[in-house]
Amino acid sequence: MDLDKYQEFALSTAQFDITTEQARTICLLGLSGEVGELTTEFKKKLRDGDGYHFYRNKVTEELGDILWYLAVISSIEKTSLNEIAAINLDKVRERWEETSLRKSTPDSLSFDFCRPDGEKLPRQFHLEFFESKNDETGKSFINVKLDGEAFGNPLRDNSYGEDYYRYHDVFHFAYAVVLGWSPVVRKLLKCKRVTDQVIDEVEDGGRAWVIDEAISALVFEHAKKHGFYENVETVEFSILKLIKDLTGHLEVKVRTYKQWEESILLGFKVWRELREHRVGTVFCDLDARDMSFTACNR
Repeated sequence: MDLDKYQEFALSTAQFDITTEQARTICLLGLSGEVGELTTEFKKKLRDGDGYHFYRNKVTEELGDILWYLAVISSIEKTSLNEIAAINLDKVRERWEETSLRKSTPDSLSFDFCRPDGEKLPRQFHLEFFESKNDETGKSFINVKLDGEAFGNPLRDNSYGEDYYRYHDVFHFAYAVVLGWSPVVRKLLKCKRVTDQVIDEVEDGGRAWVIDEAISALVFEHAKKHGFYENVETVEFSILKLIKDLTGHLEVKVRTYKQWEESILLGFKVWRELREHRVGTVFCDLDARDMSFTACNR
């Protein structure tokens, strides 16, 4: 049955005026009551097991009542069930469907494949991470070399306690590897797209760079409360939704929730290895959309 046709018929059977202020309240109270009835059926099934012979019929009935209230509420709000279902499926697909960028051809997922060579993210490179200490403060710094050449500035935690945020550049590189996006990495590797003034300002400029850093800090604080995502296969949707909101005006908006999750979990996998070994090499492969860590002797 077409959902909009069902919605039209359901509305014709409403025993109250849906144009009144009370209509929403009636529907919400009714919906709440039907959800309660459905919960009761689950309780009976849990209690009686196969002895509860009416379970399927009762669950079908209660779900139908819930659908009726949803249809009427949708009519009150002047939306269609077909539209609601389509939007929800798009959301669910973007969150959970396996659309790994690793299955795509490099050119189909790069934001810079048509740019001059000096404005493209390198496809493969090695990052060497090693620590040093400030003799006066005793605080550790992390230094990075790109294919054997020092680049960037030494980083420390900038925290009252040691939390190893000094390794956070691997998060940006994970975004670059999996998503093909990171204004921070473009700045570090000196491959900003400067021949296009608009892209240079909007996509590779200061605001985008701050958003990239903000995402790294936001996710780190969340991960800190969740074991730094060790033995974790999903990132809370609220975090992914906020990231998508922050990047909604940028080219990376085409990446899905699932792809963001993939990049975040890969970044923390390498980060945990760095935290454990303190020194080692990270290999970034943008064609394979993967990043790996090799420990070195201290």
